[in-house]
Amino acid sequence: MAERFMHTVLTPSVFEAERHYYGRTYPAFDAAPERDALTAGEAEFIANRDSFYMATITESGWPYLQHRGGPKGFLRVTGPNELMFADHGGNRQMISVGSLAANDRVNLFLMDYPARERLKILGRARVLDARQHPDLVPRIAPPGGHATKVERIFVIDVLSYDWNCPKFITPRFTAAEMDAAMAPLKARIAELETLLQRPTP
Repeated sequence: MAERFMHTVLTPSVFEAERHYYGRTYPAFDAAPERDALTAGEAEFIANRDSFYMATITESGWPYLQHRGGPKGFLRVTGPNELMFADHGGNRQMISVGSLAANDRVNLFLMDYPARERLKILGRARVLDARQHPDLVPRIAPPGGHATKVERIFVIDVLSYDWNCPKFITPRFTAAEMDAAMAPLKARIAELETLLQRPTP
């Protein structure tokens, strides 16, 4: 467990709720470091994700949750405490971008449904206009030659992270994962169909 994460989220109100329902509280993690660096394990997990959820806080104080998707590796680990990803044109509401201009706190939620794993990341984000940072575009452009123009660059300064247990995570699979799992079965069916079409001696 990265101690800074729990130090940040375990507030007095949380401790009170823990005491009310369970008669005890988690340790306070008073000696937590200023930040927790991502390890090779987190970096590998992030590199294999093709989507994540990102929460920001609006100027009116409401949480706003947005889904982000792309090819595997579109969320890039660019340093021990830094993540970056390319932002493309969407519905043009700019809620996340505008909210981050007023409050840079961000929370990322990454899921691996087949493995029943989830990673939560706390950080502070800034949004760069890609037109003003053309040198960064090739560095963070999604792998596989994404056809959509990069309009903005999200840079996230990671404060800490936390892994959750697999309890209550329902395994889900993408179409590509299902195709890979069924490929041997399809090959075997094709083989048997070929045998059945042979003339009987």
